[in-house]
Amino acid sequence: MANNILEYKGYRARIEFDNETPLLHGKIEGISDLVNFESGSAAGIVKEFHNAVDDYLEFCREVNKKPEKEYKGVLNIRISPELHKKLAEKAFDENSTLNAAIEKAIKEYLELAV
Repeated sequence: MANNILEYKGYRARIEFDNETPLLHGKIEGISDLVNFESGSAAGIVKEFHNAVDDYLEFCREVNKKPEKEYKGVLNIRISPELHKKLAEKAFDENSTLNAAIEKAIKEYLELAV
């Protein structure tokens, strides 16, 4: 994992440095709610990230909202119509679904990347 990415309670954030302020900034990634945090130190940014996640979860409880989780498993992709057709035909020929074919291709890609 990159050394500028924090993880806490299943949430992640990429930390960036603003040379003008100078502050460290982050936001919880992968959710539609905007949750930002900042600090002037590395130790402080970790604490502020944890506070931001905890505050988000508490806010969701207060308003009776289910907290979003990063990466729900729903992915909208754009590919060429020709590739879409070939993939759909191959999935059909293998008595599979388009989603299953895409998942299989991604798994194979990730195995090759390791």
